[in-house]
Amino acid sequence: MSESGRTTPSTTWTETIPDDEAERFASYARELSEVQRRKNERYGVGRTLHRKQLLGLAATLDVLPDLPEHAAHGLFAGAGSHEVLVRLSNGGVDRARDATPDIRGFALKVRGVTGPGALGTDTTAQDFLLINHATFAIGNADDFVGLVVSSSKGRAAVVRWAIGRFGLRGGLVRLKAVAASLGTPFSGFATETFWSAAPIACGPFAARLRLVPVDPAPPAPDAAQDWAADVASRLAAGPLAYDLQMQFFTDEATTPIEDASVDWPTPYVTVARLTVPAQERSAVTDEAVETSAFDPWCALADHRPLGSVMRARKAAYRPSQTGRDLA
Repeated sequence: MSESGRTTPSTTWTETIPDDEAERFASYARELSEVQRRKNERYGVGRTLHRKQLLGLAATLDVLPDLPEHAAHGLFAGAGSHEVLVRLSNGGVDRARDATPDIRGFALKVRGVTGPGALGTDTTAQDFLLINHATFAIGNADDFVGLVVSSSKGRAAVVRWAIGRFGLRGGLVRLKAVAASLGTPFSGFATETFWSAAPIACGPFAARLRLVPVDPAPPAPDAAQDWAADVASRLAAGPLAYDLQMQFFTDEATTPIEDASVDWPTPYVTVARLTVPAQERSAVTDEAVETSAFDPWCALADHRPLGSVMRARKAAYRPSQTGRDLA
């Protein structure tokens, strides 16, 4: 803590990577590819998760000037404006009705970025993948993949997986947490806050992200019937604005890197403003977004993903893109 009592960002974070992780994650990638193959047969070619795109949008991200030293790295090293592709989606492996309880996704592809990438080669874009929850109901990759694979087979398979993995009492506790997460009321993409849930690097620091709507209009009572129509009607009347914010690692006890089920208590710093200008829904933009790969590892090295869930995404996203002929 600083003398003022405020939390102080620290560079002492570490990742804990088990010796057998690469082998396990390769196995998970194969399991998720099989889920994708089965769902492709039913719905047509698409993503493993967040299969149902709701809306593709064009936007602008304006990085703010004079950021504090711990925030001024990578994309946020200096003020500037960037074109952005936005993908709004439902999170499931199926193409369910919008009113079905689900995780909602708000993905950004920031263009006009150049520099060393998280995967070891230069990158020309920075992706941020956000959901409408501050944390994951399941905090590590092993259990997250198990939940996804079992849920693709139906509710009974989820129950069998949870009890087999955690025992009767532990399984019921985790099933309750997942149900509560899915059942959290959602009012719409123009009115809700979205989080990265898992951390990324910010230069030598580690941080999580959130996207907060600026002066949102009241939720529409029928928005859940068609999330895209709700956003489109708002954009027909004017722009939507969101503040992109970061919160920083201070210590392993309160801001763990490996456990994505823990909500960090540290304060947020606003680093940029996302503006979605007034626009009509465009089939061209929808197609451009749907055929793009949104991947947390499409990132600057200064913003490389951190933690178990993010490393599992590294193993899983490439096969998913191959399954959509994007490789």
